[in-house]
Formats: sequence, C-alpha cells, structure tokens
Amino acid sequence: MYSSGIGSWATAKRVIDQHGAANTLLLFCDVKGDNDEPHLGEDTDNYRFLQESADKLGAELVWLKSEESIWDVYKRVRFLGNSRLAPCSHQLKQIPARKWIDANCTPDNTILYVGIDWMESHRMPAVEKNYLPYTVKAPLIDPPYMDKDEMLQACRDWGVEPPRMYAMKFPHANCGGFCVRAGQAQFRQLLRLDRDRYMFHENKEQELREHLDKDVSVLKDRTNNSATTLTLRSFRERIEDQPSLFDEDDWGGCGCFVDQDNPA
Repeated sequence: MYSSGIGSWATAKRVIDQHGAANTLLLFCDVKGDNDEPHLGEDTDNYRFLQESADKLGAELVWLKSEESIWDVYKRVRFLGNSRLAPCSHQLKQIPARKWIDANCTPDNTILYVGIDWMESHRMPAVEKNYLPYTVKAPLIDPPYMDKDEMLQACRDWGVEPPRMYAMKFPHANCGGFCVRAGQAQFRQLLRLDRDRYMFHENKEQELREHLDKDVSVLKDRTNNSATTLTLRSFRERIEDQPSLFDEDDWGGCGCFVDQDNPA
C-alpha cells in the first residue's frame, strides 16, 4: 500500500530488502484533485517522490486513478467527512485497492504490507480483520525502531529527497495538507502555507453544506466543554482576527489504509 508518504516508503524498503524488488509491488491509489485536475489529489511534490522512489526501489508501481474527488464522494454519499468518519478513505483508497488486489492476487501468494509503525501497533488487529483472508504485515512495528525524523533522514541518505510537505512541518504528506481527519493546527498550517488550497476546500465545504441543507463542518469548536460546528470559513476568519486563537496541539491523524470508514 504505497501512499507516497515516508512511512510507506520505509515499509517498502524493508520489504524489498528482505524479499527483493521482483517480488514486491507498490500499489498507489490516486484521486481527482483541486479544481477538477485529473489525478492530482496529492501535493505536486508527492508525485515527484512517488516516481523517483519507485524507480530507485526497482519494484513495479501500479497507479490506480479515480475519477472522483473527495468532494464528489461527500456529495454522492451525502456525508461530510470529519475526524470521526472519512468516507473518502473508504471510497477512494480502500475499495479501489481491494478490487485490484482481488482481481490480480490470491491470499495464498500475496502478503499485504501497510506503513504502520511501532507507535501504532495497537491498530494492527483491526487492519488484519479488514483485509481477511489476506495476511497483513507492518514491518515498521518491529526492530529496528524508527521515528519519522529517522525515516526522513534515511530516505535522504538513500538518495531521494522526501516529499516537501514534511519540510513544511505537516505531520504527514497526504492529501496536499487537507485531510478531514486533521485538527486545527494542521488547518492553520495549510492556511498559512497554501492559502489557495485552503480556500478551495473552504468553498467546497460551503457548497456541500448548501447541497445537504445541513449545518455540518469538517472541524468542531470544542471550547466550553462542548462540540459545535466550526466551518473552514469561520475558522479562517477567527485566525485572521486573532492568529493565536486555535488549538496548536490538535494535529489530528491519518489512516486511509488502516481505518475502515464507511458511513454510506
């Protein structure tokens, strides 16, 4: 499961070191991007890293391309993704990957590898259950243990520069910095570093709110011990008025090939 992030690279490197490039396949699921650009749902530098790293690893890269964006999915299933449930993961990553695997592999000759590291080992039982009857392994949960900074440096030492989003201080390199599982700190970072992308998603959220005729939002305002709607527009206006008024510890998380989200 090759996401174009550093965890999947480190996983692929260990698998190939053990089993060889000829016995390894990198499976990447792409989505339609901002402004209906075809298959550009990730940051542009992710595609540079995807191709460079795959070429150097020497394994076959299978590039699945969806005709839907995350917002197409939310409209179709009539549900706005959030930190609790992300139908985009299920519809655009998990389903296409599983369809390809079932059409081209069999459980008796295939092992699936995911980029979970030793700090996320508690997630493995759910992952293993989701992918039955296939065997699923996560090499990074075993020694030698590496944190993200060590993975990034190992990749540089290997001769390929990691995706630029890590240097931009995003916790992961997925979805161009916009992920409905992300928290306030990440959305603040996206607004600061890529305002155009933030505004695109802000407008898409508003369009979906009007389409559904519901008071829904990606973010939640959890002040005063309650959880209320916090639209991307309201969050931006709050930050522009009072730049420090956000939860700087709330980065959220990402688990496209790990968490089984299917609210539809």
